[in-house]
Amino acid sequence: MHCPFCGAFDTKVIDSRLVAEGNHVRRRRECITCEDRFTTYESAELVMPRIIKQNSIREPFNEDKLLAGFNKALEKRPVSTEKVEEAIGRIKANLRSTGEREIQSRAVGEQVMKELRELDEVAFVRFASVYRSFKDLDEFRQEIDRLSQDSSKESPK
Repeated sequence: MHCPFCGAFDTKVIDSRLVAEGNHVRRRRECITCEDRFTTYESAELVMPRIIKQNSIREPFNEDKLLAGFNKALEKRPVSTEKVEEAIGRIKANLRSTGEREIQSRAVGEQVMKELRELDEVAFVRFASVYRSFKDLDEFRQEIDRLSQDSSKESPK
């Protein structure tokens, strides 16, 4: 690690600690030459699969797009940022766990719908209406009816 102050090549680690629930390592370093101290953070670089869009274009996974989709669906809904971050974390973990280098965008969309369904039913229907490209009110109504049936099965009255 180069010293950010003098550019020297030789630094030593003074202290190391786990941070962010053990996902990162914080290291206190000292430059051998100028004796200034600085902090570095180390984390595993986990490669996300590339996304194959419906038009066969391949692009890198973009967490910002995923977050934007969640935020749009959850606009003005009572869902905390922490819950959204947890859902995105689960989706990313699922994508990494496939071991695939490329994955269809449809598979990502289905995972988003599964997570939204758990977070907020209104957000789920909003996302589904765009994602599944409902053509008319009947398709929209069918999805709401299906959601109502599933909800009544899960919580008997």
